[in-house]
Amino acid sequence: MAWFTRTRSAVAAVTVAGTAGISLIVAGLTATPTGPPQPGAGAHGGHRIGSPGPVLPRSTPLRIDIPAIDVHAELVPVAGDPHGTLEVPPLDRPTVAGWYHPGVSPGEAGNAVVVGHVDTRDGPAVFFDLGRLRPGDTVRVARADGRVVTFAVDGVGAYPKWNFPTALVYGPGGPGAALRLVTCGGRFDERSRDYSHNIVVRASAVP
Repeated sequence: MAWFTRTRSAVAAVTVAGTAGISLIVAGLTATPTGPPQPGAGAHGGHRIGSPGPVLPRSTPLRIDIPAIDVHAELVPVAGDPHGTLEVPPLDRPTVAGWYHPGVSPGEAGNAVVVGHVDTRDGPAVFFDLGRLRPGDTVRVARADGRVVTFAVDGVGAYPKWNFPTALVYGPGGPGAALRLVTCGGRFDERSRDYSHNIVVRASAVP
């Protein structure tokens, strides 16, 4: 299956990317004693928090920092395989997050997508605490052009993997710069070695 490029229409982008969404993250390979944090009451949020930030030209993101959950991670580019499944960073690098590079870069108009593992056989991974985020928390992305884009979390949701929110994650979104952070969550199934849900964080660029 062909993956969308920046020259395709937004509708085509959503349609193709939707195939990847259902099996977005490789299954968590082990269940921690209490499981990853899940979004709490009031976390879902609503509209954009604060005034919109500037829209920037394309530039490769290098690093993501989320102070509220102590995430300070390198970003590596990921794409999709011929079966329509979104690639993720290698399991032997659980502290690294992946930027979906066929889409927009953080700071460009549209939804930039960043994915990360929730855990591995050795314990929590980079996005284990993603479900703890709340509206107003900040996410900063450092780019190759020297700029750092600051995003404010608009909301956090848990979605069954069979009903992945494709349009919400992949766009086309609004005219401003937005960010989507995605990992696994929900109940861990020992038989399938997979989590039941995806955790999706929505954030918008702020000045």
